[in-house]
Amino acid sequence: MINKSSTFRNLLLHLFFWAFLIALPILLGPNTNSTNPEEIRRSYFWIFYMTSFTVINIPFFYLNTEILLPKLLRAKGVIIYLLTLIAAILFMLWVHEEVFHWAYTQFVHPDGQGGGGGPRRGALMRMIFQLLFYAAIGTSYRLISDRMKEDEQVKEQENERLKSELSFLRSQISPHFMFNVLNSVVSLSRRKPEMVEHVVVKLSELMRYMIYETNDSIVPISKELVYLESYIDLQKIRFGDDIKINFAHELGPKSSHIEPMLLIPFVENAFKHGVGFIENPTIEIELKDSSSELYFRVANKKGTVMNETKDESSGIGLANVKRRLELLYPTNHQLKVNDSGSDFIITLTIQHA
Repeated sequence: MINKSSTFRNLLLHLFFWAFLIALPILLGPNTNSTNPEEIRRSYFWIFYMTSFTVINIPFFYLNTEILLPKLLRAKGVIIYLLTLIAAILFMLWVHEEVFHWAYTQFVHPDGQGGGGGPRRGALMRMIFQLLFYAAIGTSYRLISDRMKEDEQVKEQENERLKSELSFLRSQISPHFMFNVLNSVVSLSRRKPEMVEHVVVKLSELMRYMIYETNDSIVPISKELVYLESYIDLQKIRFGDDIKINFAHELGPKSSHIEPMLLIPFVENAFKHGVGFIENPTIEIELKDSSSELYFRVANKKGTVMNETKDESSGIGLANVKRRLELLYPTNHQLKVNDSGSDFIITLTIQHA
């Protein structure tokens, strides 16, 4: 996938780099304000030649970075690449010698008198070193660029893998949750059949949220709060006065955001394991959201009789949400589980970015 902003930044960087090199001889060139005509001609000669030298080397730079390195070095090996690069350097030296000769005769000796105008030994050595410099810069640029692209691809693949895993984990929550809720409805239909209709209405509200709201990657905590309240109301209808439920919540003036259905597994777990064979069962839920963090606490009593039948889905919810927290908030969440034997307390803190 091509990142257009990254491509545009690279284009601007290349344009700035070449514009700077082309303008450098003009900015740092010899003084052209002299009254000596020959000195003026030589000054213009060197400005023209050094500027044209950079312009001519632009194709050489991209020949090395876009063709020789990716096509030859990786496919044919180092020897073929070096031989081809040497041939390209020799060709560029011939081109520069021709440009040098033309510029010398045009600026320094336009009357046709003087030396042959070929590059002197010092100028030739400068050409060789400058061509090697462009080759080294191009090679370094290409190797670093390729490494960055490979790292970006690895990171992109990792992000896609994490997204797929999160999508899979979220898809697990809904059927697991519905399985437990339907079990609750079945139980209620036996004990309080007159309440089934009201429970189905509440259940439809929960399903509406699960179907239409959870498609987003994040939702306001206020929406998650309404969902938790609907689920707790459903459980109150089911258990009536058999269980004491305390739900305290406090949201800040500006609601933060959270991944949908991230908190419900903790509440569901409390209702699933905090009733039955327990004297005076109590579930306490606390939710506080401030500008800096989200605080969530769920506590329930535990029974001393360990004859509760475990189904295959038992524990999926908690294991699921723990993994989701690791993926979504790897460094800015704390999950504490305190199992004292008589009480089971889960405390979750998420620091807002």
